[in-house]
Amino acid sequence: MEHLIIHEPPQKILKHLVIVFSGWADAAEGATSAIKFLQRKLKSKKFAEIDPEDFYDFSQTRPYSSRTRDGKRKIQWPSNEFSYLSNPSTDSGVMVFAGVEPNLKWRTYAKTVAKVATDNGVESVIHIGALLDAVPHTRPVKLSGTASDSSLSDFLEDQGIRSSNYQGPTGISSAVMAACIDAGLEYTSIWGHTSHYLQAAPNHRVGSTLLEILLKLLNLPLDLTELQSAAGVFNQEVEKAVAKDEQVSSYVTKLEGQYDEAVAAIEIPDPAELVRDLENFLRGAPGHPPSDPTN
Repeated sequence: MEHLIIHEPPQKILKHLVIVFSGWADAAEGATSAIKFLQRKLKSKKFAEIDPEDFYDFSQTRPYSSRTRDGKRKIQWPSNEFSYLSNPSTDSGVMVFAGVEPNLKWRTYAKTVAKVATDNGVESVIHIGALLDAVPHTRPVKLSGTASDSSLSDFLEDQGIRSSNYQGPTGISSAVMAACIDAGLEYTSIWGHTSHYLQAAPNHRVGSTLLEILLKLLNLPLDLTELQSAAGVFNQEVEKAVAKDEQVSSYVTKLEGQYDEAVAAIEIPDPAELVRDLENFLRGAPGHPPSDPTN
């Protein structure tokens, strides 16, 4: 793979790979801000990258031009970097891939990510993202997700993370998911839902919520006080801004009602479902004939 540049092999056992993409899959930078915090706190080390030349239409995903302190012009190309960080309590580490959704050759790009993972002993891949949604900022951050393994699905359900029923145009994370599953890796994807009427970024409220779940999945000890404090400041600033705009404030109140109704509908059991569960239980109880599998 000529487009894969390896600087040095990781010096850690890496059973997990965390993936995050900027742009469309990172509403208000909710996901990338969480990963940057993780990388900074656990001192991640870059070990490889994907050359952007084959994967981007630079008239669509434009490079960024900047000036250095000594006045020289520098071009920053779309970055797709592999790094690893250490688990403070073990000898193992976690691989991290932070990328930009490509314009071209999605399958080649996705297979490259999967190959780097398998070549370094990764067994489980976790993607985190953030999306815009009609949810109020005054309620707990809504999370949705999916997992390829039943035990991981159970974990998500225990955390109150419900599977998404979305069908339609998709992003690079889905292509990477397919490539990783084809390579025999477990795959989990978790999305934080960001209030679509908020323009401020980064949204540390979403980021801290995503990171709390991620740390549980990775069994990583990390103090989130700093990030949670930033989330608190973010909330205060949002409250001030919303209070000044009567139209937005009214809209938030409407969203709160919809949110609360949806939560109540989820928590109240469906009577028909309860009857079916009882019938299934009785069919399997002693003295009752089993149900006909052809029915």
